[in-house]
Amino acid sequence: MASNNIEKEIARRRTFAIISHPDAGKTTLTEKFLLYGGAINLAGSVKGKATARHAVSDWMEIEKQRGISVTSSVLQFEYEGYCINILDTPGHQDFSEDTYRTLMAADSAVMVIDGSKGVEAQTRKLFKVCGMRGIPIFTFINKLDRDALDTFDLLDDIEKELGIATCPVNWPIGSGKGFRGVYDRERRCVILYSDTEKGTKEGTATEIPVEEEDRLRGTIGDEATDKLLEELELLEGAGAEFDLTQVRGGKLTPVFFGSALTNFGVEIFLRHFLEMATSPLPRKADKGEIDPVKEDFSAFVFKIQANMNKAHRDRVAFMRICSGRYDAAEEVRHVQGGKVMRLSQPQQIMADERKILTEAYAGDIIGVFDPGIFSIGDTLCTPKQSFCYEGIPTFAPEHFARVRQIDTMKRKQFVKGVEQIAQEGAIQIFREFTGGLEEIIVGVVGVLQFDVLKYRLENEYNVEIKMENLPYEHIRWIENWQEVDVEHLSGTSDMKKVRDMKGNPLLLFVNSWSVGMTLERNKGLVLTEFSRN
Repeated sequence: MASNNIEKEIARRRTFAIISHPDAGKTTLTEKFLLYGGAINLAGSVKGKATARHAVSDWMEIEKQRGISVTSSVLQFEYEGYCINILDTPGHQDFSEDTYRTLMAADSAVMVIDGSKGVEAQTRKLFKVCGMRGIPIFTFINKLDRDALDTFDLLDDIEKELGIATCPVNWPIGSGKGFRGVYDRERRCVILYSDTEKGTKEGTATEIPVEEEDRLRGTIGDEATDKLLEELELLEGAGAEFDLTQVRGGKLTPVFFGSALTNFGVEIFLRHFLEMATSPLPRKADKGEIDPVKEDFSAFVFKIQANMNKAHRDRVAFMRICSGRYDAAEEVRHVQGGKVMRLSQPQQIMADERKILTEAYAGDIIGVFDPGIFSIGDTLCTPKQSFCYEGIPTFAPEHFARVRQIDTMKRKQFVKGVEQIAQEGAIQIFREFTGGLEEIIVGVVGVLQFDVLKYRLENEYNVEIKMENLPYEHIRWIENWQEVDVEHLSGTSDMKKVRDMKGNPLLLFVNSWSVGMTLERNKGLVLTEFSRN
């Protein structure tokens, strides 16, 4: 009976990440999902007056001030028998590494595209990450309440830019002031747009079967009807056939149209998505694939966040449960730490609100108190097992700065702050190859991370810093450092030797030409762009 219940619980779970270019309306869409699930009663505006309610999924102070998401939030809610875990990711490209790690914890991705802009640079980058994992992608073309690009052009744009076939599940009728609603292709009816209050889900939708042409003309007018019928004829001849196997293999994206701000098309999208998306799937580990239903509890850490609760100055490790049922009363094995332990304060987190839990299932995301023992990529399982899930590679930073604290008396807070923020994976820190800990060099994937570092050190650790930008743009780990004489490497004048947090030697270069020259001058030297441990 117990195993039946586990199977049922896992089958009703859907865990997905929402990805988009900044400002495509991702956070608004997330809020509307929560609204339909009854998790919140009033959706807040992401930006707006200082008194306005901030977006539920943005909890860090700097996010509230700038109106952008810089960390990934984890949100769970129930909807029509499904248990949904949403991983809301940062849209800004400077935080793409956090998004990459979050996608490792998701089973599918919802891609939000601004109807007036089409595929943007950041969407392309995020899509590549989804492609690397082959995860299913569902597309929501948003902001139809504003003037949008031609619908066929939008679909072409997705196919050309992202190299994935599209299959529209519904079709928009107009946009901007002329946006009337959508046509549901499966049910062959027109669902008319009815203006809903921005923050609530009230509002009515009128449905008219497409066969009732006279009624349609009387409601949306001759021009809109003619255009719709003409487009539907073109679509039947041009669009890809819907194929769920292709969708689940990441080869075909179902496309939906709507407006998250006015709620139109959001619930239609949510319902279809839940039917098409899979429940948690098997994951690769060093002992083969781990079945979510048949295997006992296992999970991996994909995110670490310090100071979510200012009053407690805590660190939370976020884990994706990959198999079985988690019981808070039972002990687990932390494979990399070599310890059997009970997880401390296991909780589900709704932005900055927490709920202590006693159990969770494959597909769920839980946060546990981390006294500093967990690292990104760590595996947890039952004490009788011992295996490791595939690691999460570290991105090579592209910008570097030397960081010093202004008040020399605050050295201790400074080092603690920088190290804790580095353990979250937002920044990487390096030290001089020889010598003590005095010099700290920070490497980031995007320059906005420097602002976040400065802000957090001042606000969370009470340390002011000064930063000196360094000219390095290329970083290489020395893969075979035990076999070469690192101290006497013959490099170029722009090369700098440093060590990472784990003591591994690295080389920094100003230009890519120097990387090749250094390899030429040191036969047998093996350099790599990311850290494997």
